[in-house]
Amino acid sequence: MESQVIRIEGSDWQAVQGNDAWRAALEAGKVLFFPSLGFELQPEERPLLRPDVRDPGARNISLNVDGSLKGAAGDAATQALLAGMIGRFRQQALGLVDALLPHYTSALRMAPTSYRPMQVESRQQSWRADDRRLHVDAFPSRPNYGERILRVFANVNSDGVPRVWRVGEPFETVARTFLPKAKPYSAWQAKVLQARHVTKSFRSEYDHLMLQLHDGMKRDMAYQQSSPQETVPFPAGSVWVCFSDQATHAVMSGQYMLEQTLHLPADHAYDKEASPLAILTRLTGRQLV
Repeated sequence: MESQVIRIEGSDWQAVQGNDAWRAALEAGKVLFFPSLGFELQPEERPLLRPDVRDPGARNISLNVDGSLKGAAGDAATQALLAGMIGRFRQQALGLVDALLPHYTSALRMAPTSYRPMQVESRQQSWRADDRRLHVDAFPSRPNYGERILRVFANVNSDGVPRVWRVGEPFETVARTFLPKAKPYSAWQAKVLQARHVTKSFRSEYDHLMLQLHDGMKRDMAYQQSSPQETVPFPAGSVWVCFSDQATHAVMSGQYMLEQTLHLPADHAYDKEASPLAILTRLTGRQLV
């Protein structure tokens, strides 16, 4: 398997300019890796690199689109520092996406920005929620009808600890492996899930199939161990970008990361035929949304 990670040099957020090759790689499910494009913490923000700034009842700390902070512990001054740090990262991440992918800018929908201070390898989760298993992202309760999930990550670990991923094979290869094993879609079951508020809206066949891929990959331990994959340590002081609904990935270890999620309509891509929606539509031979 050829590497699914594209290394891009440069240390100035303001100087990054996209090109067609990088855009094509990203939309094909590859990861754009900027080893020297670090997010620099202010001196007063360094004490925020500790786990107890997170509310024990929350998985992560997030800055909502409206500027409100969720999942944080500590006094008002600590929470203000957290909001300021996460907000600065948001602006730099948005600037990076705008420089790399200017065609996206008018269509992007911003999601909350998160700070993840917990150690990955110490988390205890069910197999379905365990992101240390190779998967593509899909939302059980929030159908998205083919909308893309674009994420910008920054490792801000001050002890030099990398955030280690496994990156797997291309999305279409995964789909060809797991689609034959997928449970058939049922519109009436989707209506029941919506009526019972298990899902926030009607689950389309696309969303059903993406969940089947997500769960099928995570459930299959032989696939986890023997499928084509590469281990990628993203060092402290680096940034990486991918469509997490298309890049096959697993998060193995690391601590202290900032992440920005953005949503993009599938029909607003540079290559509309490269999206998971287009690939699954082609493989199934029917409309999925």
